[in-house]
Amino acid sequence: MTPIPLVLAGARGHGRRHLDNIRRLQRHGAVRLAGVCDLAPLGAAELDGFDDVAQSADLAGLLDATGAGIAVVCTPIDTHTALALTAARRGTHLLLEKPPAPSWAEFRRMADGVAAAGTACQIGFQSLGSHALPAIARLVADGTIGDVTGIGAAGAWARDEAYFRRSPWAGKRRLDDGTDVVDGVLTNPLAHAAATALALAGSPHADDVTRIELELARANDIEADDTSCARLTTARGLPVTVAVTLCAEQAGEPYVVVHGSRGRITFWYKQDRVLVQRAGHGPVETVHGRTDLLENLVAHLRHGTALLVPPERTGAFMRLVDAVRTAPEPRRLAEGTWYADGGRRVVKGVDRLVRASADTLALFSELDRTAPGRPGRENSP
Repeated sequence: MTPIPLVLAGARGHGRRHLDNIRRLQRHGAVRLAGVCDLAPLGAAELDGFDDVAQSADLAGLLDATGAGIAVVCTPIDTHTALALTAARRGTHLLLEKPPAPSWAEFRRMADGVAAAGTACQIGFQSLGSHALPAIARLVADGTIGDVTGIGAAGAWARDEAYFRRSPWAGKRRLDDGTDVVDGVLTNPLAHAAATALALAGSPHADDVTRIELELARANDIEADDTSCARLTTARGLPVTVAVTLCAEQAGEPYVVVHGSRGRITFWYKQDRVLVQRAGHGPVETVHGRTDLLENLVAHLRHGTALLVPPERTGAFMRLVDAVRTAPEPRRLAEGTWYADGGRRVVKGVDRLVRASADTLALFSELDRTAPGRPGRENSP
């Protein structure tokens, strides 16, 4: 089949990963990079392997000029809705980076506008393309670990202070003009932890969440949270906790634990690795494949394959984003609770707390009175 012409909006930073993936898919004849939308044009080395690529800082004009069938949008969070609607109005289908929007209102404006235009939209939660998710769902349905009692997610990453200076919106809750950004650990760098946990809970939609408790904190000199915990209660009464930090003592792979009455399933979602542990049986570890979300979007357009991450499958996650957006300012951690180490700030004991939260489904404050955060603030979506 003829490759689908594609425009990439935002080709630097995380956008380089999209550029590499587009290069791979172009070699297989699935897509053709027709244009790049960025504030500064890419050089020849950055466009190695591509020919006749139009470049412009004006997405609307670039889509009109190239006739692109797909737009990959990997731009600052606060621009997602406007750029998505710009593409949709031209009949251009979308791969939109996560988080899809900085607020529930902007998310609804984007999702409703895309639906009205009749264009397809895939949200870039790559972990939701993992074949481990349906495999875990089958294990749960078969009663492998008994009745599911809760889901716990844990993410302990280390980011230096320069990370929070990577762009004008980095580490911000909102821009100087009041525009929402919500670039906190729960909603952006470790957003996959929450989205994956909600998917494994079978509760990805907006109406699937009835209560949200938050404990937001920051060790770094930023507005947003860098060490936080959330507990979401699903419509079925299932607790889903997400404990994450960018101030880890030792950075590790993030994971989600499905707790059952007779065992547990641990899913390291970046590695597509699953560990099943249950009474009376030895541990069983498996590694699964993954469907690339851009490939899935192409298959949807060509063959009618179901999209893996349409906007509605991120509704529960967006309820969490909006709860973080409207929550009180994250608690600033006292200097005695963290220390500087090679250009970054490390929160004492946070690795243990993150693991304990995933293990017990408890908030930080329920595990340790000196823990980061504050007493849980409830939000009813």
